[in-house]
Amino acid sequence: MYPHFSLELMHQLTGLLLTPVVWALLFFVGLAVYETGIAIGERFWGIARLTKQLDSASLIALGKRRIERADFITRLAPMLGLMGTLIPLGPGLAALGEGQLSILTTAMTVAFDTTVIGLLAGMIGFVIGRMRRRWYDAALTQLEQQNG
Repeated sequence: MYPHFSLELMHQLTGLLLTPVVWALLFFVGLAVYETGIAIGERFWGIARLTKQLDSASLIALGKRRIERADFITRLAPMLGLMGTLIPLGPGLAALGEGQLSILTTAMTVAFDTTVIGLLAGMIGFVIGRMRRRWYDAALTQLEQQNG
């Protein structure tokens, strides 16, 4: 009886995670869109202005913080998407075993939707992080050439 209780408890805990995972994914999509707006501003106005105002140490510190935010999205959003994929598959496969195809269909839809949303946010974060690395490296090189 003890192993059955622990399996049931684990199943219940896993089921409780789906809603927070979906909300976290939506948060990361919003954060990715927000970071896209900041990146556009950085590219066209912000980094050039910062290069004139800051020394190299301050520019490096600011660049690291902004790149880390993009890296955070890049790493965490796909993990949440995978969690959102796996969580509904357990009940969906159990429903398949009982012949309840509508429950399986819903579970598969949620699974695929969370995968796509997680990958979308991760891709946006990846692109922003790569661009920011290039932009801040170029700004740092320019700042060092001006001062050196």
